[in-house]
Amino acid sequence: MYRAIAANKRNTVLIIALFLVLIAALGLVANYVWGGGSWTIFYGTIIGAAIYTFIQYFAASSQAVAMSGAQQIEKRDNPRLYRIVENLSITTGMPMPKVYLIDDAAPNAFAAGRDPEHAVVAATTGLLDIMDDSELEGVMAHELGHVKNYDIRVTTIVFGLVVAVGFIADILLRMTFFSRGNRNNSNPIVLVLGLAAIIIAPLVAGVVQAAVSRQREYLADATGALTTRHPDALASALEKLGAYGRPMRRQNSTMAHMWISDPTKPGVIDRLFSTHPPIAERAARLRESGRGF
Repeated sequence: MYRAIAANKRNTVLIIALFLVLIAALGLVANYVWGGGSWTIFYGTIIGAAIYTFIQYFAASSQAVAMSGAQQIEKRDNPRLYRIVENLSITTGMPMPKVYLIDDAAPNAFAAGRDPEHAVVAATTGLLDIMDDSELEGVMAHELGHVKNYDIRVTTIVFGLVVAVGFIADILLRMTFFSRGNRNNSNPIVLVLGLAAIIIAPLVAGVVQAAVSRQREYLADATGALTTRHPDALASALEKLGAYGRPMRRQNSTMAHMWISDPTKPGVIDRLFSTHPPIAERAARLRESGRGF
């Protein structure tokens, strides 16, 4: 299990590096086609992406809470959920995160924030209804695993980079059709290659985002199991999420990767970009690891 955790961390570093290369490549394409010998467009692309990602670093958790309709609670509001999170925080030695409850029959949960000192965790009323205490503890241990492993920071940065790639590609595509008189625009081969790069880049970014999220889900499952020493409880919780899962009332694809279970229930084509590995596979891994405890 520890080897899997280490491998997931290495893979995430490589994937984020790929994002940076992708943004730089877009900048180079734009600079060659429209730069006119100047590097202004290339540097502007890199700086703009960095600024946007920096803003998202601080704003992502509040955005996630607002988009999900979550309401912050104290111990008196829901002692069961609050005490489970509190006990897990003590066990892991982490600061107590802010706890939120979402009034939604769809069973789900998420964590957000930039570090353990600025973390939030949230669960839906539907999750509390179908889970027993050990299963709910497993789910919240999974979410705190995201916090402990700084997955919340990684997913925040990746979210910013994905949106930045899409935004840059959209601007460059508009420039392709509306710019006139550039020396490279008259070359059809350069224009076709530039268009191909601009159109493909967001698709690649979506696949990369999904790969990052899948790796982090496996890692959080493993961390949650290590925290509770009860991987079968989390496996059982995941199986219930698979059996009773339904689309969230308030859906937003930009934060789909933050939930423990995909809140959108994608179709066959969308599964290429799915931010979550199959629940059955996650549960099987946990049950297998449970034999080693």
